[in-house]
Amino acid sequence: MASDLSSIIKSEIVSTLESLLSVSGSIEDCISIDSGEFSDGQCVKVETSFEFSGNNTAWNFYIPTETGAKFEYLMLGGISDLKDTIDDEITDAVKEIISTISGSITTSTNAQGFDDISGMKSNLGDSKVIQCSDDSSVANLYKFTVMLNDESLILFMSFDDTTLPFIELLSSNTTAPSSVSNDPIDLPAPAQNSVLANLLGDDSAENLRLLFDIKLRLSVRLGTKVCLLKDVISWDIGEIIELSQMISEPLDILVNGIVIGSGEAVIVDGKFGVKIKHLGEPKLI
Repeated sequence: MASDLSSIIKSEIVSTLESLLSVSGSIEDCISIDSGEFSDGQCVKVETSFEFSGNNTAWNFYIPTETGAKFEYLMLGGISDLKDTIDDEITDAVKEIISTISGSITTSTNAQGFDDISGMKSNLGDSKVIQCSDDSSVANLYKFTVMLNDESLILFMSFDDTTLPFIELLSSNTTAPSSVSNDPIDLPAPAQNSVLANLLGDDSAENLRLLFDIKLRLSVRLGTKVCLLKDVISWDIGEIIELSQMISEPLDILVNGIVIGSGEAVIVDGKFGVKIKHLGEPKLI
């Protein structure tokens, strides 16, 4: 049986929207539909392709006007008016979101070490504004109902036949089994306190809570380099310094100068951010 990407696709759609739009999100429903069930009106069609294990697959995203307008509105921090037609700014916002979703799906999938999905790569193709109903012959179409801050929005995805064996659970009401999960685990208060209590004792754990509001400096390290003093004093404006970090490597996350994990760079509300991929001691490969 083929490995299933369903839970990864759903998870990365939600986590990307939460990161880029600064909202809380969830997927309320995902169903397989016929292209004739496309809503009327315009949408932004973004073509993407994924390569893995010798397969070349085509995935298309369809973002209706209302959803695209909301995406742009939230990316701008809610300081503009919601638009009722798709323009270049909405198209650009949609492209950025789809590009990030595709990259996150690739990163998460490769981290799983699936035997039949290896070396996944994503490529962003053309994007254009179309009438949703114009793509009446599209096959393998899925409708996602996404909740963003208690507001329901719709987006569509289509997949070629090569992808179908890997998304068998996409329209299931249950979450596909996967070692990847971005969902928080809700624990009752006693259970949340038990870890500290077991380590420190009830009194010490309660005293430690008095320190929880202490401010710590979070920083992200792009890379390092050992330089000679003679090189440093010869630098001038415009000098390019090559760092040791490869562009594909995760970034170090530091708290008060101590490395506590690693992550990848993202854009959050027009600013740089970091998406945590690992916490704790560095993994040995």
